[in-house]
Amino acid sequence: MKNRFEKLLVMSVLLIGGFIVSIPFIWMILSSFKSEREARTMPPTFWPQEFTFEHYINLFQNLNFGTYFTNTLIIVLFAMLGLLFNTMAGYGFAKFQFKGKEAVFIAVLATMMIPAQVSMIPVYLLLNQMGLTNTMAGIILPGLIAAFNIFLIRQFMTTIPNDLIESARIDGAKEFRIFFQIIIPLSKPVLAVQAILTFVGAWNSFLWPLIVANDQALYTLSVGLALLQGQHSSSFALQMAGATVMVIPVLILFIFVQRYIVEGFNTTGIK
Repeated sequence: MKNRFEKLLVMSVLLIGGFIVSIPFIWMILSSFKSEREARTMPPTFWPQEFTFEHYINLFQNLNFGTYFTNTLIIVLFAMLGLLFNTMAGYGFAKFQFKGKEAVFIAVLATMMIPAQVSMIPVYLLLNQMGLTNTMAGIILPGLIAAFNIFLIRQFMTTIPNDLIESARIDGAKEFRIFFQIIIPLSKPVLAVQAILTFVGAWNSFLWPLIVANDQALYTLSVGLALLQGQHSSSFALQMAGATVMVIPVLILFIFVQRYIVEGFNTTGIK
């Protein structure tokens, strides 16, 4: 009876805490469906008196948010492709032996000590010489490989038994089949975490696209939202609609991958 009461108490505290934390997000979403007059009403209303989609229609029809959304999706898709490359690199560092392996891995780790702001100028100059400034390729290429992703994936894959891989090789499995049918399924927990971090980083990309791109047709949602706040600072509900467009996809992704994250915690505890 005591354990049941403690469990109920913990669940109640977590539910209340979760609701309190989510209030700003709920208010933001509901405010995006209010008229501009209602959004500025004092004291503010929580639930819209009359739902309207005019702000979302304005975003995508008049303010180029459809273009920004498409550009952001392209960057996210290539970032996920980069995550696959990072996973391959992490697997190589964890399970293959080759000359200079430790030196190369140390060099990869050393890049983590260099702030991104320091490397922006040389990277921009390189892209400019290659004619890739003000292009989608110039925005995408520098973010394909991430040293932190390689390091984290490598550390996880060292826990995968070598005997499992050797057994697959003895059975005649090729390296790519081992990677995609054995390593990837076993690495779902760490890949789920990395997918969220990669998605959020690509989805919120702001400074680099703003530096590389001069054409608004190449801007991302983050840049578009900053422009929205500057050009329509008086339109509160419109800004809430833009912020909602930014936040909702991240929440949807987390809902889909959270069970893999919990599975990772459980697996780590067992090990």
